[in-house]
Amino acid sequence: ILASTLSLIVYWLIRDSRRVRNLSAKHIFITGCDTRLGNSLAKWLDKRGFCLIAACTTEKGSPELQSCSSLSLKTVNLNLADSNGIARAVVFVTKETAEKGFFGLVSNAKRTAPVARTDWLGIEDFHSVLDVSLLGLTKIILKLLVLLIKAEGAVVKHLISAKGLMTFTGGGYSLSKWGIEDFFDTLQIEMQHFGVKVSIVQHGFFKAGVVNSDIIKKYLRLWNRLTPEIRDSYGEKYFVE
Repeated sequence: ILASTLSLIVYWLIRDSRRVRNLSAKHIFITGCDTRLGNSLAKWLDKRGFCLIAACTTEKGSPELQSCSSLSLKTVNLNLADSNGIARAVVFVTKETAEKGFFGLVSNAKRTAPVARTDWLGIEDFHSVLDVSLLGLTKIILKLLVLLIKAEGAVVKHLISAKGLMTFTGGGYSLSKWGIEDFFDTLQIEMQHFGVKVSIVQHGFFKAGVVNSDIIKKYLRLWNRLTPEIRDSYGEKYFVE
């Protein structure tokens, strides 16, 4: 009983020593807050008192998030495929944090479509995904690193699906995940010098709210734009199955 009691006391002391304090002075910037993981995380951290800056891609994303959050939560529109939009977001974040840096960065924004057989796609299909999920994300993180270095003990996390560890079909989605894996592994090593903690949160699969009819329509559009030679090589039966 004595040993158990002492162990519990030691556990409490260690846990309390690692607890983040003065949350209202801790700025956290999250990308991809329109829906799903980014949206839920922004609401969760806001309720716990952090000073949140939430980046939304769509016009309706910001007002919807602000309507169910505290007044301390700030939003900014961010399209990672737009260099000017990235520059405006960086200026906004710098101004909000009073150039003192911020405590945490959570990158979540991504683009998935189109996903299909490789020879069904053109280079523009790869650009549409990689320009957002890999290059755009890399660009804004590079511009924000100086603010993270200013904040002692800052944390950088990227939410990435298990597709960063496996490939299931052609297109830029899995390719972008593999690229981000390498980018964050490199950051993890290099940012240790400044006390910035970098990690990847690899979540599993979950219901994404995409119905089968939407997926079929996307495949149908890709199929219809193929040349007769490619369609003949697969055959109508292949497409239907």
